[in-house]
Amino acid sequence: MSHDQNFKNLLVDYSHQALAFFAAAEAAEIDEQVRITPVRQEQFQERLGERFRELDVPLRVEWPDGRREALLFVLEEESDARRFSIHRLAHYCLDLAQLMKTDRVVPVVIFLRRAKGVAQRLCLSGDQDTYLDFRYLSCALGELSYEDHRHSDNLVARLILPNMQYPAQRKVEVYAQAVRGLMTLEQDPEKQLKYLDFIDIYAALDDNERAEYRRDYPDEAQTMSRFAERFHEQGMQQGIQQGMQQGMQQGIQQGKHQGEALVLERQLRLKFGTLPEEVQRRIEQANEHTLLEWSERVLTANRLDEVLH
Repeated sequence: MSHDQNFKNLLVDYSHQALAFFAAAEAAEIDEQVRITPVRQEQFQERLGERFRELDVPLRVEWPDGRREALLFVLEEESDARRFSIHRLAHYCLDLAQLMKTDRVVPVVIFLRRAKGVAQRLCLSGDQDTYLDFRYLSCALGELSYEDHRHSDNLVARLILPNMQYPAQRKVEVYAQAVRGLMTLEQDPEKQLKYLDFIDIYAALDDNERAEYRRDYPDEAQTMSRFAERFHEQGMQQGIQQGMQQGMQQGIQQGKHQGEALVLERQLRLKFGTLPEEVQRRIEQANEHTLLEWSERVLTANRLDEVLH
């Protein structure tokens, strides 16, 4: 699992919300009129060589009216705090500052779990003075309280609720609050599906917990199922449009098939929990007619084998 890529997507898709959450003080003056763009890292790769770090996310913040100088945020996700190096981060920030000709750089490190014992400051000094004093903004998700963010209107905060600290017996509630935030704060069906998977990955509900979710949150579980059906139609239409643009009938059929397979898998997971690898293979290999037939059976089936027999 690429945690780096998961969080890179999150930071790029929801840049304003991410900066407001992970760098609140520095982002206080950033409103919706401010332009935030990911820096194209290809321009750094050749010049930085081995020091280039592809999965860091530099975000350039610009004020179109020119009232403030552009600000560069360097966000880094660390899955394992033991691998974090403050020297490496300082080196990288200095390189970016030089390449982009700016001294307005804000380093932010997102620790996936906790950050106990991690260096927070780097000072280079002699007997008389300090010559380099480097710090960064730190956000250790495993040290944040779920209670403090469960009703947040910041979408990023809601999506990462499963990464926060909460009693084990409230896991299903945490999942429900994350999903509720996604469906309320994000209106794009494609992103809803994308970040429903994000929540699934970090909540990691087992079959019993999924059954508990369907029992305790029946209306929301049903809404998610209907959403999957709507996305099915959208996926088919998107496949058709892509095929027309490419001038290839094969593109139409492929898009329809992918949309149907995606929705069927989502419906099965919502109703029956984690799918065995064999079931996923059968869905991938099934033709369009079979996928449609299985999708109809989901509505009345009580067991997984009733759908795929």
